[in-house]
Amino acid sequence: MPERVRDLLVDPSCDGMRLDAFLAAGEGMPSRSACARLIEDGAVTINQTAATSKSERVLLGDRVQVTLPEVEAEPGALRPNPDIPLDIRYEDDYLIVLSKQAGLVCHPSPGHVDDTLANALVAHCGLDHLGMLQGEDRPGIVHRLDMDTTGLMLAAKDDDTQRALQDLIRLRTLDRRYITLVHGYVAADEGTITTGIARSKRDRLRMSVSDDPLAREAITTFRVLERFEAGRADEGFTLVECHLYTGRTHQIRVHMRHINHACVGDPLYGRGTERANHGLRRQFLHSWRVSFDHPVTGELIACKDTLPDDLLGILDELAPLSMGRTEAGERICPELGA
Repeated sequence: MPERVRDLLVDPSCDGMRLDAFLAAGEGMPSRSACARLIEDGAVTINQTAATSKSERVLLGDRVQVTLPEVEAEPGALRPNPDIPLDIRYEDDYLIVLSKQAGLVCHPSPGHVDDTLANALVAHCGLDHLGMLQGEDRPGIVHRLDMDTTGLMLAAKDDDTQRALQDLIRLRTLDRRYITLVHGYVAADEGTITTGIARSKRDRLRMSVSDDPLAREAITTFRVLERFEAGRADEGFTLVECHLYTGRTHQIRVHMRHINHACVGDPLYGRGTERANHGLRRQFLHSWRVSFDHPVTGELIACKDTLPDDLLGILDELAPLSMGRTEAGERICPELGA
């Protein structure tokens, strides 16, 4: 198998780190568990001497060399794509919490073959080190975010962990919180939306609220963080935190449209002109917080993610029109970077 060699220099910020952690922190390097396997396989040297333990400490000025096998896809297998950056917030031998960027599709679909999050996960972990319960075209995927929705999501490195995380979602004990800016003045400080959701019979790209017996139950709770006065080209805006109890396709977008407060910028369910959306051409929707008990270690995993720059820019534009933050907003908005 073709190989490539990486030379790494230990700088002051890495002095005293474990070898496996130091390797995994390098740009373009595989996961920590994969780096540990490279050490075991004799593919790593420190100052031209073979490394023997993943727990060995690297010191300032050490030159570490690692020989990486080129990842090659088997015929018909998902192609690895190491050029897609992964913003990883937590990783261990079982799972990954990452922040997905706007424009990235989670798994292959028409028009997206090797430029998806799944391709990036294969490059990072290797196809043999990802859960496959969702199918060979969705390795590691536990739950999805729409292409232009940003923020935190989970990936699993084996079938057991993937199954356990999906069970947490089904049991509603995996806490997922989203931030959205919606059109109009949401009067109630908090509320619950419970409906059926099914694919629209008129437009197969859209989902819709439905009382069809085959529609799937969808539950979203929300609480208002901040309200903004109406301007000349709009009816005002409300910043909302949504809590998902179920995970239906486009759930928040459909539910907010259902209560006549569509997500700002939403090209599929939104209302208003580009001016009314402050130039935003994607839905203002961000997965900002996830928390859950680790299915293997039992540790509480809690990650938060500030809003990306384009969404913060909209809030900066609206700041002069703020009608004040709620008690929840005073607590949460600073954590969003707002």
